[in-house]
Amino acid sequence: MSAAKIMAIVLIVAGIAGLLYGKFSYTKDTHEIKLGSFEMSVAEKETVNIPVWAGVVAIVAGSGLMLYGSKKR
Repeated sequence: MSAAKIMAIVLIVAGIAGLLYGKFSYTKDTHEIKLGSFEMSVAEKETVNIPVWAGVVAIVAGSGLMLYGSKKR
């Protein structure tokens, strides 16, 4: 399997996942305090929204790469 086909499959899967889920969240540690034996940390939850157009563009680009990128010259 060529690198172009692998990249095309990755783009198509990422585009479909972006359309199905629409956003993802992750936790980021922002502050940490240590005073002797006392420790405290603050974690913030970040949410990233994935636009619909980005998912569609990824699917179209992956499909185009699959169709035209793998043709031998």
